[in-house]
Amino acid sequence: MMTVKNKHTRILIFLVCIILGYMITMQLRSHNQYQNLAIQRAEDLTVRLKEVQADRDKLTKELDEYRAGRIYGAAQKEMDDLKARAGETEMEGKGIVFTLDDSKQAAKTGENKNLYIIHDEDLLRVVNELRAAGAEAISLNGQRLIGSSEIRCVGPTVLVNESRLAAPFVILAIGNPQTLESSLKLRGGVIENFKFWGIRADVVQSDKVRVPAFKGKRTFEFAKTVAEEEKKEAGQTATDTKGAEENKAAADAGKSADQQQASQKNAGGAQ
Repeated sequence: MMTVKNKHTRILIFLVCIILGYMITMQLRSHNQYQNLAIQRAEDLTVRLKEVQADRDKLTKELDEYRAGRIYGAAQKEMDDLKARAGETEMEGKGIVFTLDDSKQAAKTGENKNLYIIHDEDLLRVVNELRAAGAEAISLNGQRLIGSSEIRCVGPTVLVNESRLAAPFVILAIGNPQTLESSLKLRGGVIENFKFWGIRADVVQSDKVRVPAFKGKRTFEFAKTVAEEEKKEAGQTATDTKGAEENKAAADAGKSADQQQASQKNAGGAQ
């Protein structure tokens, strides 16, 4: 009877050991799986982090390139605009072609022959009329006219940008064609005056007028740019001078008032 009990006990112990072993095995397996999952997640996060950093670096580089290109583009556009305004670039657009040539009529007895030929003052009048009418670019016989361009007679020729020009004169002007032509055809205007003396004066509107760039020299012998510091100093000096003048004026006004009061007082005492 004792042997049977021992046998049952051994079986129970054996079963308990199997169960405990299975539980321990499952626990260890679960723990290993958890560790493997954590490691895998960490590796995935590392890979994603590297990808995000790579994307960030790429976007940062593209942004820097975009900013640099945008700044360069804006600076280049501003430079191109300044060059165009200064006449250093060839321009094209709607405008007019104005042709002038000396008169073929014979001067009457006693008349001045110079009245029948074109002079620098005639060309200056035409150019001024066109500029007043809104011409954005003007050339005379292939010479671009800018602020420093001279138009003056030198013997039988006209000097423009240090180049000698002779009739016929062809003036190209870019702007509103109708407005430019109307400015020359005003009653008593330049064309009417030219026609009176038989001077050829033909104006033609065009949808495509090309004005060349200025080809002369630009040198500054006496003029120089003013630095920002000098501008500030000049502004401060002007402010100080104005303040001193105002103080002096106030003092003079006060002195005049005191003198007036003293005069009134003396006048009262004399009475």
